[in-house]
Amino acid sequence: MVLAMRVLICPDKFAGTLTAVEAAQAVAEGWRTVAAADELICRPIADGGPGFVEVLHSSLGGELLPVPTTDPLGRPAAGAVLLVGEPGDVTAYVESAQACGLHLVDPAERDPKLTSSYGLGALVQAALAHGARRVVVGLGGSATNDGGAGLLAALGAVGLDAAGQPLAPGGAALTTCASLAVTGGDEEAAVLLPPGVELIAATDVDNPLTGLHGASAVYGPQKGATPQDVTLLDAALANWAAVLERELPGCPAKLAELPGGGAAGGLGAALLALGGTVASGIDLVRELTGLDQVLEETDLVITGEGSFDHQSLRGKAISGLAGAARDLGIPCVVLAGRVTTGRREQGVAGVTEAYALVDHFGSVDLALAEPARGLRELSARLAAQWSR
Repeated sequence: MVLAMRVLICPDKFAGTLTAVEAAQAVAEGWRTVAAADELICRPIADGGPGFVEVLHSSLGGELLPVPTTDPLGRPAAGAVLLVGEPGDVTAYVESAQACGLHLVDPAERDPKLTSSYGLGALVQAALAHGARRVVVGLGGSATNDGGAGLLAALGAVGLDAAGQPLAPGGAALTTCASLAVTGGDEEAAVLLPPGVELIAATDVDNPLTGLHGASAVYGPQKGATPQDVTLLDAALANWAAVLERELPGCPAKLAELPGGGAAGGLGAALLALGGTVASGIDLVRELTGLDQVLEETDLVITGEGSFDHQSLRGKAISGLAGAARDLGIPCVVLAGRVTTGRREQGVAGVTEAYALVDHFGSVDLALAEPARGLRELSARLAAQWSR
């Protein structure tokens, strides 16, 4: 008797084309056309960036609360907060990309000197208003480089210039920040949050706020920063961190150097300044969705993302998953829009095989236009190769 295989399908998003949930559905549909008897377990993943809330909602359930907010340029945007738990023990999951995401700003509009994280404040405030005792903020995919100044202003800690005037939105204005006015909450408290609220920053990076490996130098160019902008923004963030250390009660020392502070244009540093902690986004998702328990009873793992490149192997969702599969001796196959990693580094990371939609179609345009079809077809090929 031939035993059915147990296949774990857990892709990340295909940025700009498919959500992680949609990608998982396409892979499952393709596999079933060839091996319908196999057991397929779909567990879409995220590392804190776009899709974080959707992925957790698909696994945890809970209440998805619509929240009006604003985008990086202050325009209306739609957000949502996921509330999980019973009254008195509610955890809220918030996705910074819903308010700060690069996808919300057209390429011609991208300027991290001007974009603001203010809209994230509406999401955090909504979580607190609904009794959250724990707020987990997914960080990633941001268009901002303001060190979380917008978020803090929304929560009641406003940066002021030497004349005592509130700062303009954006990272560039932080060069003139001279002080901090706490207009909400308890000025004597360590954080601008209700007592006992736990704050967690979920991210896939450990970059500090400033310096050669900081938010401005590493991620600023992706957001529209010129080399001159990077220099300006790095100095602005250094000044901002100094003001927070001096004037925000409970802010940790050497804020600009702390791992994870550079996540999402410095939002990590703002959350640390509020007394928060940093956690690996993919490790958090793995724990919350019970992925590790499922993994132990799996015959094959299929994961994927839009671009499987060198960054994928350095702390992102796929590297965490492939490494876990490797440690258990389980083959792991990656399906991606494009693949630019080498077989040797894939193997070291725990990836058995990797296939690209661009290669499958022979066309970048088709890969972008019909990713779901491509995933179904590649998955059917995998089923013919791997299924018993």
